[in-house]
Amino acid sequence: MRKAKIIRKTNETSVELEINLDGTGKYDIDLELGFLKHMLELFSKQSLIDLKLTAKGDLEVDDHHTTEDIAIVLGQALKDAIGDKKGIKRYGSMTLPMDEVLVVAAIDLSGRFSFETNYEAVREQVGDFSTEMMKHFFESVAVNAGMNLHIQYLNPGDNEHHRLEAAFKSFGRALRQAVSIDERCKNLIPSTKGKL
Repeated sequence: MRKAKIIRKTNETSVELEINLDGTGKYDIDLELGFLKHMLELFSKQSLIDLKLTAKGDLEVDDHHTTEDIAIVLGQALKDAIGDKKGIKRYGSMTLPMDEVLVVAAIDLSGRFSFETNYEAVREQVGDFSTEMMKHFFESVAVNAGMNLHIQYLNPGDNEHHRLEAAFKSFGRALRQAVSIDERCKNLIPSTKGKL
């Protein structure tokens, strides 16, 4: 089983996260940020990655440190669980509709970092989530996982909740594809370099 557990403790946050790439999308999340908790539940369900998360942070300041550190730990856990990348499909993409919103997420588990998005927030907040943290969250995941991640809005729609939900769902679906084992080359690294 491809699993990982990461614990991160700072003066600002305490985060403990476990994942199982070969799960069924079960989640157990203890997080005071209600909107981010909902997004991570959606991510787990769509990716079929089992996710267990306990996070506490300095929410009396704002949601920045907690959101950032969860993203850092999620990226690190993905990198650890994927391991040497033998047999993975490596690439994944999903064009996902969320009512009036249409988003494409594309991933390359190359070991190199890149994050690009055309997301532009219209509202500053959705529930207890600062919308400026969307870009920072996904960038932090991509940096720590060593992935190329693109989240592009083909139709941005007009509902901020839908925009964010579409991003998390499409990311989950694209990741589900990228980490899947390709039975035709399950003992091979998916690169002409022989290493990722």
